[in-house]
Amino acid sequence: MRRLITLGVVGLLAQLVDGSLGMGYGATSSSLLLAVGLTPAAASAAVHLAELGTNAVSGAAHWRLGNVDRRLVLRLGVPGAIGAFGGATLLSHLSTSAAAPVMAGILAVLGVYILCRFALRPPATARAGASPHGARFLVPLGFVGGFVDATGGGGWGPVSTTTLLSAGRTAPRTVVGSVDTSEFLVTLSASVAFLLGLGTAGIDFRYVAVLLAGGLVAAPAAAWLVSRLPATVLGTGVGGLIVLTNLRTILGATGASAGVGRSVYAAVVLAWVSLVLLAVRRHRERTAPSPARQLERETAPAG
Repeated sequence: MRRLITLGVVGLLAQLVDGSLGMGYGATSSSLLLAVGLTPAAASAAVHLAELGTNAVSGAAHWRLGNVDRRLVLRLGVPGAIGAFGGATLLSHLSTSAAAPVMAGILAVLGVYILCRFALRPPATARAGASPHGARFLVPLGFVGGFVDATGGGGWGPVSTTTLLSAGRTAPRTVVGSVDTSEFLVTLSASVAFLLGLGTAGIDFRYVAVLLAGGLVAAPAAAWLVSRLPATVLGTGVGGLIVLTNLRTILGATGASAGVGRSVYAAVVLAWVSLVLLAVRRHRERTAPSPARQLERETAPAG
Protein backbone atom coordinates (compact mmCIF):
# COMPACT_ATOMS: atom_id res chain seq x y z
CA MET A 1 0.00 0.00 0.00
CA ARG A 2 2.83 2.40 0.85
CA ARG A 3 4.38 1.86 -2.59
CA LEU A 4 1.05 2.48 -4.34
CA ILE A 5 0.59 5.75 -2.45
CA THR A 6 4.14 6.72 -3.37
CA LEU A 7 3.46 6.00 -7.04
CA GLY A 8 0.28 8.05 -6.93
CA VAL A 9 2.32 10.98 -5.63
CA VAL A 10 4.87 10.32 -8.39
CA GLY A 11 2.12 10.56 -11.01
CA LEU A 12 0.79 13.76 -9.46
CA LEU A 13 4.21 15.44 -9.35
CA ALA A 14 5.09 14.31 -12.88
CA GLN A 15 1.85 15.74 -14.28
CA LEU A 16 2.42 19.01 -12.46
CA VAL A 17 5.78 19.25 -14.21
CA ASP A 18 4.44 18.22 -17.62
CA GLY A 19 1.39 20.45 -17.45
CA SER A 20 3.53 23.43 -16.53
CA LEU A 21 6.42 22.92 -18.96
CA GLY A 22 4.88 20.91 -21.80
CA MET A 23 7.46 18.19 -21.10
CA GLY A 24 8.91 16.09 -18.32
CA TYR A 25 6.17 13.57 -17.38
CA GLY A 26 8.09 10.54 -18.61
CA ALA A 27 11.54 11.63 -17.44
CA THR A 28 10.29 12.66 -14.00
CA SER A 29 8.05 9.67 -13.33
CA SER A 30 10.51 7.09 -14.75
CA SER A 31 13.33 8.51 -12.62
CA LEU A 32 11.21 8.26 -9.47
CA LEU A 33 9.94 4.78 -10.37
CA LEU A 34 13.51 3.56 -10.76
CA ALA A 35 14.32 5.13 -7.40
CA VAL A 36 11.55 3.11 -5.67
CA GLY A 37 12.82 -0.17 -7.14
CA LEU A 38 11.07 -0.91 -10.45
CA THR A 39 13.08 -2.44 -13.30
CA PRO A 40 13.76 -0.16 -16.30
CA ALA A 41 11.40 -2.01 -18.66
CA ALA A 42 8.61 -2.21 -16.07
CA ALA A 43 9.00 1.48 -15.20
CA SER A 44 8.88 2.61 -18.83
CA ALA A 45 5.93 0.30 -19.59
CA ALA A 46 3.95 1.58 -16.59
CA VAL A 47 4.66 5.20 -17.52
CA HIS A 48 3.62 4.75 -21.15
CA LEU A 49 0.41 2.89 -20.30
CA ALA A 50 -0.54 5.61 -17.81
CA GLU A 51 0.31 8.27 -20.38
CA LEU A 52 -2.28 6.86 -22.76
CA GLY A 53 -4.95 8.40 -20.52
CA THR A 54 -3.18 11.67 -19.76
CA ASN A 55 -2.16 12.17 -23.42
CA ALA A 56 -5.72 11.57 -24.62
CA VAL A 57 -7.14 14.12 -22.20
CA SER A 58 -4.38 16.65 -22.89
CA GLY A 59 -4.57 16.24 -26.67
CA ALA A 60 -8.36 16.67 -26.69
CA ALA A 61 -8.07 19.84 -24.62
CA HIS A 62 -5.43 21.32 -26.92
CA TRP A 63 -7.54 20.41 -29.96
CA ARG A 64 -10.57 22.23 -28.55
CA LEU A 65 -8.48 25.29 -27.79
CA GLY A 66 -7.06 25.45 -31.31
CA ASN A 67 -3.47 24.71 -30.25
CA VAL A 68 -2.96 21.82 -32.71
CA ASP A 69 -1.39 21.87 -36.17
CA ARG A 70 -2.64 18.58 -37.71
CA ARG A 71 0.14 18.50 -40.29
CA LEU A 72 2.76 18.85 -37.57
CA VAL A 73 1.08 16.12 -35.49
CA LEU A 74 1.26 13.57 -38.33
CA ARG A 75 4.74 14.44 -39.60
CA LEU A 76 6.12 14.27 -36.08
CA GLY A 77 3.94 11.56 -34.51
CA VAL A 78 4.13 8.82 -37.16
CA PRO A 79 7.97 8.58 -37.25
CA GLY A 80 7.89 9.05 -33.48
CA ALA A 81 5.66 5.98 -33.15
CA ILE A 82 8.08 3.96 -35.29
CA GLY A 83 11.04 5.04 -33.18
CA ALA A 84 9.15 4.32 -29.96
CA PHE A 85 8.28 0.79 -31.08
CA GLY A 86 11.94 0.07 -31.81
CA GLY A 87 13.11 1.58 -28.52
CA ALA A 88 10.55 -0.31 -26.44
CA THR A 89 11.40 -3.57 -28.19
CA LEU A 90 15.10 -3.05 -27.48
CA LEU A 91 14.52 -2.20 -23.81
CA SER A 92 12.22 -5.22 -23.34
CA HIS A 93 15.02 -7.59 -24.42
CA LEU A 94 17.83 -6.06 -22.38
CA SER A 95 18.70 -7.60 -19.04
CA THR A 96 17.93 -5.50 -15.96
CA SER A 97 21.62 -5.10 -15.14
CA ALA A 98 22.34 -3.79 -18.64
CA ALA A 99 19.20 -1.67 -18.98
CA ALA A 100 19.42 0.19 -15.66
CA PRO A 101 22.58 2.24 -16.38
CA VAL A 102 21.48 2.82 -19.99
CA MET A 103 18.12 4.20 -18.90
CA ALA A 104 19.64 6.22 -16.04
CA GLY A 105 22.20 7.68 -18.44
CA ILE A 106 19.54 8.75 -20.95
CA LEU A 107 17.41 10.30 -18.20
CA ALA A 108 20.42 12.11 -16.72
CA VAL A 109 21.32 13.57 -20.12
CA LEU A 110 17.72 14.72 -20.53
CA GLY A 111 17.86 16.25 -17.05
CA VAL A 112 21.06 18.16 -17.88
CA TYR A 113 19.49 19.36 -21.12
CA ILE A 114 16.31 20.59 -19.40
CA LEU A 115 18.38 22.18 -16.62
CA CYS A 116 20.69 24.10 -18.95
CA ARG A 117 18.01 24.88 -21.52
CA PHE A 118 15.77 26.73 -19.10
CA ALA A 119 18.53 28.29 -16.99
CA LEU A 120 20.92 29.46 -19.71
CA ARG A 121 18.85 29.90 -22.86
CA PRO A 122 15.07 29.97 -22.37
CA PRO A 123 13.07 28.96 -25.47
CA ALA A 124 12.45 31.69 -28.03
CA THR A 125 8.96 32.98 -28.74
CA ALA A 126 7.34 32.94 -32.19
CA ARG A 127 3.81 33.67 -33.38
CA ALA A 128 3.16 31.30 -36.30
CA GLY A 129 0.09 29.14 -35.65
CA ALA A 130 1.15 26.55 -38.25
CA SER A 131 4.63 25.04 -38.34
CA PRO A 132 6.66 25.91 -41.45
CA HIS A 133 9.01 22.92 -40.97
CA GLY A 134 9.05 20.19 -43.60
CA ALA A 135 9.37 16.42 -43.46
CA ARG A 136 13.17 16.55 -43.81
CA PHE A 137 13.33 18.23 -40.39
CA LEU A 138 10.34 16.64 -38.63
CA VAL A 139 10.73 12.96 -39.60
CA PRO A 140 14.20 12.42 -38.06
CA LEU A 141 13.25 14.59 -35.10
CA GLY A 142 10.16 12.46 -34.46
CA PHE A 143 12.04 9.16 -34.86
CA VAL A 144 14.83 10.15 -32.47
CA GLY A 145 12.34 11.59 -29.96
CA GLY A 146 10.24 8.41 -30.02
CA PHE A 147 13.26 6.11 -29.64
CA VAL A 148 14.67 8.12 -26.73
CA ASP A 149 11.22 8.30 -25.11
CA ALA A 150 10.78 4.52 -25.08
CA THR A 151 14.32 3.52 -24.08
CA GLY A 152 14.65 6.24 -21.45
CA GLY A 153 11.11 6.08 -20.10
CA GLY A 154 10.66 9.68 -21.21
CA GLY A 155 12.09 12.24 -23.59
CA TRP A 156 9.45 13.01 -26.21
CA GLY A 157 8.87 16.49 -24.81
CA PRO A 158 12.51 17.39 -24.05
CA VAL A 159 13.61 16.30 -27.53
CA SER A 160 10.66 17.47 -29.66
CA THR A 161 9.30 20.48 -27.78
CA THR A 162 12.65 22.11 -27.04
CA THR A 163 13.93 21.54 -30.60
CA LEU A 164 10.85 23.15 -32.15
CA LEU A 165 10.89 26.03 -29.68
CA SER A 166 14.60 26.55 -30.27
CA ALA A 167 13.96 26.94 -33.99
CA GLY A 168 11.77 29.92 -33.08
CA ARG A 169 9.43 29.56 -36.07
CA THR A 170 6.24 28.23 -34.43
CA ALA A 171 4.10 29.72 -31.66
CA PRO A 172 4.79 28.04 -28.28
CA ARG A 173 1.13 27.10 -27.76
CA THR A 174 1.11 25.35 -31.17
CA VAL A 175 4.35 23.53 -30.37
CA VAL A 176 3.14 22.32 -26.96
CA GLY A 177 -0.34 21.42 -28.22
CA SER A 178 0.90 19.55 -31.30
CA VAL A 179 3.68 17.72 -29.47
CA ASP A 180 1.28 16.68 -26.69
CA THR A 181 -1.25 15.44 -29.25
CA SER A 182 1.31 13.53 -31.32
CA GLU A 183 2.64 11.96 -28.12
CA PHE A 184 -0.48 9.79 -27.98
CA LEU A 185 0.75 7.97 -31.12
CA VAL A 186 4.20 7.55 -29.59
CA THR A 187 2.80 6.29 -26.30
CA LEU A 188 0.41 3.87 -27.98
CA SER A 189 3.18 2.39 -30.12
CA ALA A 190 5.56 2.02 -27.17
CA SER A 191 2.81 0.43 -25.03
CA VAL A 192 2.04 -2.17 -27.73
CA ALA A 193 5.74 -3.00 -28.02
CA PHE A 194 6.10 -3.40 -24.25
CA LEU A 195 3.05 -5.66 -24.10
CA LEU A 196 4.48 -7.80 -26.90
CA GLY A 197 7.94 -7.88 -25.33
CA LEU A 198 7.06 -8.25 -21.66
CA GLY A 199 3.54 -9.66 -21.72
CA THR A 200 1.00 -8.57 -19.14
CA ALA A 201 2.81 -10.60 -16.49
CA GLY A 202 5.70 -8.13 -16.55
CA ILE A 203 3.50 -5.13 -15.80
CA ASP A 204 1.73 -4.37 -12.53
CA PHE A 205 -1.45 -2.60 -13.60
CA ARG A 206 -1.96 -1.26 -10.09
CA TYR A 207 1.08 0.93 -10.73
CA VAL A 208 -0.42 2.08 -14.00
CA ALA A 209 -3.73 2.92 -12.31
CA VAL A 210 -2.25 4.98 -9.48
CA LEU A 211 0.10 6.82 -11.87
CA LEU A 212 -2.86 7.68 -14.06
CA ALA A 213 -4.99 8.72 -11.08
CA GLY A 214 -2.26 10.99 -9.76
CA GLY A 215 -1.81 12.56 -13.19
CA LEU A 216 -5.52 13.24 -13.65
CA VAL A 217 -5.78 14.82 -10.19
CA ALA A 218 -2.81 17.07 -10.92
CA ALA A 219 -3.97 18.27 -14.35
CA PRO A 220 -6.10 21.20 -13.07
CA ALA A 221 -3.43 22.17 -10.54
CA ALA A 222 -0.81 22.30 -13.30
CA ALA A 223 -2.78 25.06 -15.03
CA TRP A 224 -2.72 27.03 -11.79
CA LEU A 225 0.98 26.33 -11.23
CA VAL A 226 2.04 27.54 -14.67
CA SER A 227 0.37 30.88 -13.96
CA ARG A 228 2.24 31.26 -10.65
CA LEU A 229 5.72 29.77 -11.18
CA PRO A 230 7.96 30.90 -14.07
CA ALA A 231 8.73 28.13 -16.56
CA THR A 232 12.44 29.00 -16.48
CA VAL A 233 12.64 28.45 -12.71
CA LEU A 234 10.48 25.32 -12.76
CA GLY A 235 12.40 23.81 -15.69
CA THR A 236 15.74 24.44 -13.99
CA GLY A 237 14.52 22.86 -10.76
CA VAL A 238 13.06 19.80 -12.46
CA GLY A 239 16.16 19.26 -14.60
CA GLY A 240 18.36 19.12 -11.52
CA LEU A 241 15.97 16.75 -9.77
CA ILE A 242 16.09 14.33 -12.72
CA VAL A 243 19.91 14.41 -12.76
CA LEU A 244 20.24 13.76 -9.02
CA THR A 245 17.66 10.96 -9.07
CA ASN A 246 19.60 9.01 -11.71
CA LEU A 247 23.10 9.83 -10.50
CA ARG A 248 23.22 6.95 -7.99
CA THR A 249 22.61 4.33 -10.69
CA ILE A 250 25.24 5.86 -12.96
CA LEU A 251 27.85 6.02 -10.18
CA GLY A 252 27.06 2.43 -9.21
CA ALA A 253 27.52 1.24 -12.79
CA THR A 254 30.93 2.94 -13.01
CA GLY A 255 32.11 1.43 -9.72
CA ALA A 256 32.79 4.82 -8.13
CA SER A 257 33.82 4.79 -4.46
CA ALA A 258 31.69 6.37 -1.73
CA GLY A 259 34.08 9.32 -1.46
CA VAL A 260 33.96 10.00 -5.19
CA GLY A 261 30.18 9.68 -5.10
CA ARG A 262 29.85 12.28 -2.34
CA SER A 263 32.12 14.67 -4.23
CA VAL A 264 30.11 14.27 -7.42
CA TYR A 265 26.83 14.77 -5.58
CA ALA A 266 28.16 17.92 -3.91
CA ALA A 267 29.37 19.34 -7.23
CA VAL A 268 26.05 18.60 -8.95
CA VAL A 269 24.01 20.13 -6.11
CA LEU A 270 26.21 23.25 -6.11
CA ALA A 271 25.82 23.66 -9.89
CA TRP A 272 22.06 23.03 -9.63
CA VAL A 273 21.52 25.62 -6.89
CA SER A 274 23.63 28.15 -8.81
CA LEU A 275 21.57 27.66 -11.98
CA VAL A 276 18.27 27.93 -10.08
CA LEU A 277 19.43 31.22 -8.55
CA LEU A 278 20.51 32.40 -12.02
CA ALA A 279 17.08 31.51 -13.44
CA VAL A 280 15.36 33.41 -10.62
CA ARG A 281 17.56 36.47 -11.16
CA ARG A 282 16.96 36.48 -14.93
CA HIS A 283 13.23 36.11 -14.45
CA ARG A 284 13.17 39.09 -12.10
CA GLU A 285 15.21 41.15 -14.57
CA ARG A 286 12.81 40.32 -17.42
CA THR A 287 9.69 41.07 -15.42
CA ALA A 288 10.95 44.21 -13.66
CA PRO A 289 9.33 47.40 -15.02
CA SER A 290 11.54 49.67 -17.08
CA PRO A 291 12.68 52.96 -15.47
CA ALA A 292 10.35 54.91 -17.77
CA ARG A 293 7.36 52.73 -16.87
CA GLN A 294 8.23 52.96 -13.17
CA LEU A 295 8.44 56.76 -13.39
CA GLU A 296 5.09 56.85 -15.21
CA ARG A 297 3.47 54.83 -12.42
CA GLU A 298 4.93 57.03 -9.71
CA THR A 299 3.83 60.29 -11.35
CA ALA A 300 0.36 59.13 -12.46
CA PRO A 301 -2.46 61.05 -10.76
CA ALA A 302 -4.33 59.12 -8.09
CA GLY A 303 -7.80 57.78 -8.92
